[in-house]
Amino acid sequence: MKLVMAYIQPYKLKDVKQALYKAQVYKMSVTNAMGCGEQHGYEESYRGIKFEVNLLKKVRLEIAVNEDFVEKTIDAIIEGAKTGEIGDGKIFVLDLAECVRIRTGERGKKAIG
Repeated sequence: MKLVMAYIQPYKLKDVKQALYKAQVYKMSVTNAMGCGEQHGYEESYRGIKFEVNLLKKVRLEIAVNEDFVEKTIDAIIEGAKTGEIGDGKIFVLDLAECVRIRTGERGKKAIG
């Protein structure tokens, strides 16, 4: 079992969801996030006062998958999120020690679905 965590551009969420559905990955958690990487932010002006915006809006996806869906999930996220520009995002794959479905008490692979 793995936890695939991805940070993507907010406007690419629809494309990523469509790519995941095509790959038969239907379950995910989506959270708004802020952060910075290579982009380093940008400078903005408000009423003549300049200020630096260095935390940019991102969307965080968390998807728990069984081993046979890890590469499908990664490929789908890349397909939906890639623009070729700085700021496309990152994907992290973590080992998932345990998963428990609260409703039934199922554990492990059965709980992920």
